[in-house]
Amino acid sequence: MKNYYKSFTFLSLLILGTSAFPVHAMETKAKNALLMDFDTGTILLEKNADEKMPPASMSKLMTAYMIFERLENNSLSLDDKFTVSENAWKKGGAKTGSSTMFLNIGDKVKLSDLLRGIIIQSGNDACITAAENIAGSEKEFVEQANEKAQELGLTNTHLVNATGWPHKDHYMSAKDLATLSALIIRQFPQYYSIYSEKEFTYNGIKQENRNPLLFLMPEFADGIKTGHTSVSGYGLVGSAKKGDRRLIMVINGLNSMKERSEEAEKLILWGFRDFDNYTIVQKDKDIVDIPVWFGEKNTVAAVAAQDVVLTLPKGKQKKVTADIRYETPLNAPVKKGEKIATLTLRIPDQEPKSIDLFSKNDVKRLGYFGRLKELIKYVLFKNMETEE
Repeated sequence: MKNYYKSFTFLSLLILGTSAFPVHAMETKAKNALLMDFDTGTILLEKNADEKMPPASMSKLMTAYMIFERLENNSLSLDDKFTVSENAWKKGGAKTGSSTMFLNIGDKVKLSDLLRGIIIQSGNDACITAAENIAGSEKEFVEQANEKAQELGLTNTHLVNATGWPHKDHYMSAKDLATLSALIIRQFPQYYSIYSEKEFTYNGIKQENRNPLLFLMPEFADGIKTGHTSVSGYGLVGSAKKGDRRLIMVINGLNSMKERSEEAEKLILWGFRDFDNYTIVQKDKDIVDIPVWFGEKNTVAAVAAQDVVLTLPKGKQKKVTADIRYETPLNAPVKKGEKIATLTLRIPDQEPKSIDLFSKNDVKRLGYFGRLKELIKYVLFKNMETEE
C-alpha cells in the first residue's frame, strides 16, 4: 500500500463558460454588514459581522422563529386567538409612538393576524401579546428564546425583550441575523412567504411593509425585516432570489431610510452581478478510478455523495484546482459507499475545501485460485521489470 497524490485543474472536473464581468471589492456605509450566499453559505462581504450590535426590530426574527417552530410541531395553530393585555397595550400600543399593530386591550386576535402584525407592521404590541400568550410572560418567552438562540448556534445573541426595544444587554450580530434568516427560509417556507407581503390592514388601519427591497426590486426581493432606533441606526435583513440563487444581506448603523435603501439595493445587485454558483463536483459522477487488489474488478470509481457547489467571483472558476489523495491499491472487498479518497479544492481567496469520496460500487474479493493467479501475474511482472 502507498499514498497516492494527484493534482489537476478545475477544468478536468467540469468544463464551464467564462465571464467578462470584472470583480471589485465593495465598500458600504453600514457600520455592520454581511452578504451571504444562501445555498453555499459563502460570505461575499462582511464588516464587523461578529460584533454585538443593537438589532432593533430585526430581533423580531427570533420572536417569529419561536412561533414558527410551535406552528410546525402543532402546539400552536394559525387560528388560535390571543388576548391583548393592558401591559402589551401600554408597552407597545399606539400611545407609545413606536411601531404598533394598533391592538386594543382585551382584543382576541388570531395568531395569523398577529404574525402579520409582527412581520409586516413590526408591531411591538403584537410581539408582547404573542410572548405573553405563548409563555405566560414576556420574560419567560425571552428566556426560552435565548435558550433556542444558543441551540441554533447564535453565539453573539442575547435578548432582553421580544420587540427589539433598546437595552444594553439586548444584542445580536449581523452574522447571527443572517444565520437565523437562513434557518427561517429553510425550515419554514410556508410561513416565510409572509415576509414578502407588502401591506397588512388591522382595525381598519393599513400599514405598508417597511422593507424597501420589496419595492425597489419586486422581481427578486422577498424579505425579510427592517429595524430602527436612535441607538441602532437604520438596519435591514434582506433576502432576494434571482433564478435558483438566493442572497441574504444584513446591514445596520445607517443614518437614514434613504441610505439604508441605497446600500441594500447596491449590495444585493453587486452580489448577483459579480458572483455566481458553480457545480464543481457532481454527485455520483466518476472522479478517479482507484486500483483494487484481489478484487473481481481491477478498479473502482471514487465519487462524491452530493453535489459540491462553490460561490465564486465570475470569471474565477477556472482558477480552482483540486488534489486527490488515496491509498493504492485498495484491498478487496470494497463496499459501495465506503470512503476511499479525499478531494481537496483550492479556491482563490478562500480556505481549501476537503470532500470525502466514496466507492461507487461493491468490489467482491476473488476466491482462493483467483487470488493465486493474480499473485503469480504480479510476481512475473515484477521479475520482468527487474530484468530490464
